[in-house]
Amino acid sequence: MFKIFIQRPVLATVISIILVILGVISLIKLPIQQFPDIAPPSVVVSALYPGANAETVLRSVAPSLEESINGVEDMTYMNSTASNDGTLSIAVYFKLGTDPDQAAINVQNRVSQALSHLPAEVVQQGITTSKQHVTFMMGIGLYTEDESRYDQTFVGNYAEINIIPELKRIPGVGLASLYGGSKDYSMRIWLNPSQMAAHQISPNEVTQAIQDKSLEAAPGKFGQHSKEVFEYVIKYKGKFTKPEEYENIAIRSNADGSVLRLKDVARVELGTFSYNSLTRLSGKKGVVIGILQLSGANANETQIAVRKAMEKASKSFPAGIKHQIFFSTKIALDESIAQVQDTLIEAFILVFVVVFLFLQDFRSTLIPAIAVPVAILGTFFFMHIFGFSINLLTLFALILAIGIVEDDAIVDVVAVHAKMVHKGL
Repeated sequence: MFKIFIQRPVLATVISIILVILGVISLIKLPIQQFPDIAPPSVVVSALYPGANAETVLRSVAPSLEESINGVEDMTYMNSTASNDGTLSIAVYFKLGTDPDQAAINVQNRVSQALSHLPAEVVQQGITTSKQHVTFMMGIGLYTEDESRYDQTFVGNYAEINIIPELKRIPGVGLASLYGGSKDYSMRIWLNPSQMAAHQISPNEVTQAIQDKSLEAAPGKFGQHSKEVFEYVIKYKGKFTKPEEYENIAIRSNADGSVLRLKDVARVELGTFSYNSLTRLSGKKGVVIGILQLSGANANETQIAVRKAMEKASKSFPAGIKHQIFFSTKIALDESIAQVQDTLIEAFILVFVVVFLFLQDFRSTLIPAIAVPVAILGTFFFMHIFGFSINLLTLFALILAIGIVEDDAIVDVVAVHAKMVHKGL
């Protein structure tokens, strides 16, 4: 069979050219990531039961959701985790090769069936279903150098409004989210237990008063569908936005005609939604923006685009707000790719020098010098066929393969040259 390529060198040349072209095209299309996708796809269901501990969540929330989710198409297993802050996380794992988008839709449909069996507080907070991204690609720190002017909540809120939406639109970004700080402002009502006991009032009464007074409503119109000439739209202020407005909310009227207001039993301030964490970057208060890679995306191109987006966004940062990229898989990938390139160049030079030095024949030297890059480029074509990506493992394998191809090329050419000389071929 191999005599065909010896007797028909044009055929061997054409096949080599085709392999090079296919290899180059595959090299452009191959996804680049730090590690290969070997973990099965998973979908995470998150719920929040305010004020509940882990045992309450496991008794009242987890069973209904698990019962509905169990048996979803292509599911292998799932596990649940509840915390004393009232959060529940259910991770549903699927068979390898399952489309994560379709899996998330199937799980969401199952979750909707369990809503009627869940506490009203959980349904009001909302239940989120999202596919889990396991490839953490970048970590970006956003911090303030002027803590007297900006606090952590301001930094997180600024990032959520002005930076996160831009990053999510970059091709290859699977998820961009904030870690280590609250992103939302919230009106905090700090109840005074002694004052509430003195006025004999419960937290439920306070909550009901706030819901009755501060709400969004559609007041309607004057003169709608009537014989009047004019029609007036009624404007309503909506929810309160200032602490003073909340402080003056009337909770109840007393028998003596006096009014018990919220400021009499509580302290109101504009704070943050959550005080669970505090993040410092280089000693400065801030937040972390985590960038997770979309499956099959080119990590290098995505991270370059993220860096450009952050440089562009930094030009409009408020004075004293800075950013820092403290983690990036691009550093390790670039180093590995550079090592492969150096190895390929060194192999090409070594093969050329060794063969020409010992055989003193330029034609015999040219054959392995061409065979090595052809074999390496052809490898990318088969990597694309079998669904591999360019990652740290495949790059290390390429380095080993280059050494093997180099040795084989020298041995084969020397053996063929010796046979031709001894037998006069």
